[in-house]
Amino acid sequence: MASAPSIPDSPFPIPDSKDIVLAFSGGLDTSFCIPWLKERGYDVHTVFADTGGVDDAERQYIEQRAAELGASSHVTVDGGPAIWSNFVKPFVWAGEGYQGQYPLLVSDRYLIVEAALKRAAEIGTRTIAHGCTGMGNDQVRFDLTVKALGDYEIIAPIREIQKEHAQVRAYEQAWLEARGFSVRSKQKAYTINENLLGLTMSGGEIDRWQEPGEGARGWCAPRAEWPNSKMVVTIGFEQGEARTLNGEALPGHVLLARLNTLFAAYGVGRGIYTGDTTIGLKGRIVFEAPGLTALLVAHRALEEAVLSKAQNRFKPLVARQWVELVYEGFFHDPLKRDLEAFLAASQSQVNGEVTLETQGGSVHATAVQSAHILNAKGATYAQSADWGVQEAEGFIRLYGMSSTLWAQVNREQAQ
Repeated sequence: MASAPSIPDSPFPIPDSKDIVLAFSGGLDTSFCIPWLKERGYDVHTVFADTGGVDDAERQYIEQRAAELGASSHVTVDGGPAIWSNFVKPFVWAGEGYQGQYPLLVSDRYLIVEAALKRAAEIGTRTIAHGCTGMGNDQVRFDLTVKALGDYEIIAPIREIQKEHAQVRAYEQAWLEARGFSVRSKQKAYTINENLLGLTMSGGEIDRWQEPGEGARGWCAPRAEWPNSKMVVTIGFEQGEARTLNGEALPGHVLLARLNTLFAAYGVGRGIYTGDTTIGLKGRIVFEAPGLTALLVAHRALEEAVLSKAQNRFKPLVARQWVELVYEGFFHDPLKRDLEAFLAASQSQVNGEVTLETQGGSVHATAVQSAHILNAKGATYAQSADWGVQEAEGFIRLYGMSSTLWAQVNREQAQ
């Protein structure tokens, strides 16, 4: 049989089969997608990009769940190293949450897409599916990333059923149960996302703007379970990248995983966030990011000590633009790369160690050691100076000249 013609500028042939690659998490939405696609004649190949938020038992469950639902094949991809190098490093360099709060915990979506596209290349298909709804931001992140990386057909079953059903999750649950597939009790109440970066929860009373219930808790221990003694850890940085934890050199994704465990026990990094979504709705989630929170605190303490005054003032402007691009789906936009070039350059002297301390709930940087701290040899703020009174008075006079003149001129005009 003659081979299928190639798409221009594409290394992959147009498939004759109905093979489709589904980014799969084992949750309600992606569980619904497998039988829904199968009933429409597709051979579904699932990909789980393990970005560090699940244990061995959960990985096994996801694999079994895919088989139970009828996937033709399933692969699990280790996404930990990629999420560290492609997201965590520049995010910590930026040092800003979205709208000053949210630490972009869903940024593993971009790496999930890349894993799915790699699997599509292995199978020889250009048809991709995801379980994103038409109400949220993830559909934008998935679709824009797919479009940036190639010419693919995108099928989104949850968006399709929204055309006829307003209560989508209730419909999905009933549809699966009618076909003999169970639904996890936890999934009936909340949408839960976990990865190396942290955990988010929405749905139920969270969406109703009410106090989250006891079930809306993931990694972070409640107040009653915090240890009685404080915890002290030291993080070492080289050019702005965390390299050591308590003196032990670790790969970045392993270091972050350990920080998650250590600081989750003290309830660090938990919050309730309400923000402006990409599609214009208000979004409300419970999030937990113990490791990222600790990293951000440590990095900022070191960075503020070694960057110049002008750098510390300007860098947040770049950071906010980078964060907004990532949040809104423009992970492969050229401006993002341009901004990352600046962020990387700003980190050349961000070397040293930061000591963090927590007694529960929050974390503080209590000590900073670096050869690059901008200390003046003959002066210490509010303590001693190697300049005289006349120099100080002259500086103040010239520095405030414009403001002083404005006040003086307008007083005279008022008389």
